[in-house]
Amino acid sequence: MTAPVLTPVLEDLQKTEDLDLSVIVPIKDEEDSILILASEIEQVFEPSPLEWECLWIDDGSADCSLEVLKNLCACNPYHRYIELDRNYGQSASLAVGFRNGRGRVIATLDGDLQNDPNDIPKLLRVLENQDVHMVNGIRTTRRDTVMRKLSSRIGNGFRNWMTGESVTDVGCSLRVFYRECTDNLPLFRGMHRFLPTLIRVRGYRICEIPVAHRERSYGQTKYGIGNRLWVGLGDTLFVLWFQKRRVEPAIRSQLDIQETIQ
Repeated sequence: MTAPVLTPVLEDLQKTEDLDLSVIVPIKDEEDSILILASEIEQVFEPSPLEWECLWIDDGSADCSLEVLKNLCACNPYHRYIELDRNYGQSASLAVGFRNGRGRVIATLDGDLQNDPNDIPKLLRVLENQDVHMVNGIRTTRRDTVMRKLSSRIGNGFRNWMTGESVTDVGCSLRVFYRECTDNLPLFRGMHRFLPTLIRVRGYRICEIPVAHRERSYGQTKYGIGNRLWVGLGDTLFVLWFQKRRVEPAIRSQLDIQETIQ
């Protein structure tokens, strides 16, 4: 059985059925990594009883990533893709994935092979067996440059200090959570770096467990101190404002219009 190439129009990709799991993978110029990662994900979940999908979001790639995704999705029913019309950034890619994923549970990981899909079942077991809504990974042995580690440590510490949170590794993209956690989240550039905080602010419970981290084999990192520091400061101030000003009314009771007619 083969799946047709999906037309990359968001309106055509609304949830039509419920699956157990959606694996969301944002992609930007990762042509060499896609098929390797797809194979790893299949090796993890094809033997599983879970009904699952892998949803790839192409965020305006300038290489052959989109062609690779088209060919992958044309011959494998577990994989779907969405093509964005230009580069919007990782936060927008994830938000599109959250909107269009069909799984009751969502897992996220980077497309650069540094996250290990074999860790996802471990996170799922914790999500199922503990009273939490999100399980966030903590990279135990960072396989990054000294500069990347330093920028991540500074950014993570600053965000925790400003928001009053204690997320150990907010930069780890490997996490699992229930789909409803991301309903109506505010979307802004850099949102993905505050995802655990934004979810916890809304009353959901989060825990963290160690996960593997691998060296980047292909491509180049898109992040560093230069493109994180000042933007990160502005994002943090917005999240701080959101924490203070958010309002989520809870309905105690209501009168249905049908009751007034009877």
